[in-house]
Parts: sequence; C-alpha cells; structure tokens
Amino acid sequence: MKINLDNLRRRAEVTASVRRFFMARGYLEVETPLCVPAPIPEAHIDPLEAGSGYLQASPELCMKRLLAAGAGPIFQITKAFRKGERGAKHIPEMTLLEWYTPFADYESLMEDCRGLFLAIARDLGLGESLDVKGKTIHLDRPWRRLTVKEAYALYGSLPVEEALAQDHFDEVMGLEVEPRLCGDTPVLLCDYPTPMAALAKRKSSDPSVAERFELYVEGLELANGFTELTDAVEQRQRFEDEVALRKNLRKSTWPLPEKFLTDLSQMPPAAGIALGMDRLAMLFCGTDTIDDVLAFPPECL
Repeated sequence: MKINLDNLRRRAEVTASVRRFFMARGYLEVETPLCVPAPIPEAHIDPLEAGSGYLQASPELCMKRLLAAGAGPIFQITKAFRKGERGAKHIPEMTLLEWYTPFADYESLMEDCRGLFLAIARDLGLGESLDVKGKTIHLDRPWRRLTVKEAYALYGSLPVEEALAQDHFDEVMGLEVEPRLCGDTPVLLCDYPTPMAALAKRKSSDPSVAERFELYVEGLELANGFTELTDAVEQRQRFEDEVALRKNLRKSTWPLPEKFLTDLSQMPPAAGIALGMDRLAMLFCGTDTIDDVLAFPPECL
C-alpha cells in the first residue's frame, strides 16, 4: 500500500486553517458522542448499528441541544457514518465539519463558506483562487447562485415538481443537475423543496421551499446548510413523515429522538451547516478521488 504523505500534510494544514478560522471568530469547539440511541430519521440515509445504538450520520442533534443550553456559536470536526456509501467520492466513515450560529440564517452561512474558503486558500499560499481540473476557480468573486427550481429547469429532464411526484428527485439531482453545477466560482444551490429539507425552516415568502442550500465546486458537493427549524411540533411531524417513508420503502426504523425534540423548544433561532472535510481536502489537494486524502481507505485495513 502506498500512502500519499504530501496529501496528508496538506490535509492537516487545511484542518488547522479551519480551526483558526472559527476560533478567531469566537466559536467554541465541541465534542459530542459518536454513538447515539436515536439518530435523525432520514428516508434515504441508513445508519450503522453499534451495540444498542447507532453510529451518528451527523452530530446535528447533539449540537443543537448544546445551542438550546446556551452554548453560543459552536463548531466540531468529527467522524460520521453512512451505511453502504463507497465510491470515488464516498466513504462509509467520513469526517465532517459542522458549525452552528445563533440568530443567523442560511444567507449568513453562505458568506461563512466564502470566508472559510478564502481563509484556507490564503493560509496555504494559494491567494484567492483554486486550480481544479486545470480550471481556475475564483473564490473572491461573487459566487454563482441558483434555486433548485431554476437548476431543474436548466439541466433536468423533469421539472422539480414532477421529479418529486415521481420519486425521481435524487436521481435527477445526482445524474443530471449536480454534474452541471460548474463554473469559475463555487455554486450555491438554494431553496430546496420542503420535503427534501426535513430539519430546515420553511421560507416565509414561499412555504413550498425551505431555507436550505448546498455548495458545489465543479460538480462536487461539499456542504449542506440551512436556517434551522425550531418549531418542535412541526419538527416532530417532519420526522414522522420520514419514518413513514422509510416504512413504505421497507427500511428499518427506530424511535424518534425525544430528548432532542424536548430541547428544541429552548433553542434560539440559528443556522447550521455540515461540510465534508474529506472532500474539502480533495479540493485543496487537487484530486478527485477520496482515497488520495485518506491515511487508510477501508479496503487497506
């Protein structure tokens, strides 16, 4: 087995830059458990069982409970797990960066992403741009932004409403829309249909969509953020809808995270985001294969 030590060193530099960025802005770095009794019920994400609990797919629920306890702005770099995810850009045991900001919304998260990417590029001596597949990606220019509805109209074989009705949303997104989210700046894909944003706040001007966005660079998804839903009654209903969908798909289910739902009523308005550290390292190492930025891909263990 050949280990790419240069990439591991660059990855360590990226991680150090991320920590500097958030600590300089007064964020508290936290740690939360990897094994939880009740993960987020999501129809298309299958958790890994671990004893009497589950390995987290995201630290989201625990971090929001810290917000409810008055922690203020927080961030975490942690492991997360997804059953059956393996490919050139996917791995079952991934590393996530998550951060949460009280009294913020998804608009401010988009600015956070831009600031973070610029900070990393400058720390690494790259100036204000990246070279990706021989193309210069300008981080300092205004980032391209379009809604999910606009993206489906431009690139999809179906309008977004039909894709949802026919249960082809993920298929059209993954095969037709995402590969076209390219350009000389990162791309912010915004305003997801509410059924595709189980923990995000509805947009007041259009309740059919939620204040959720995803960040792409040359078709590579890097982050998923949103204005947080803080209505415990609506959140319970959304969770129950996801459980029902899992049952219809003949997938396993588990109890709802009741302690999270209890604490949610005390959580301040906030915005939160998950960013894949493995893919961030891929970007700054100039590779399109996740194995190139790992010390040990799972098949090498």
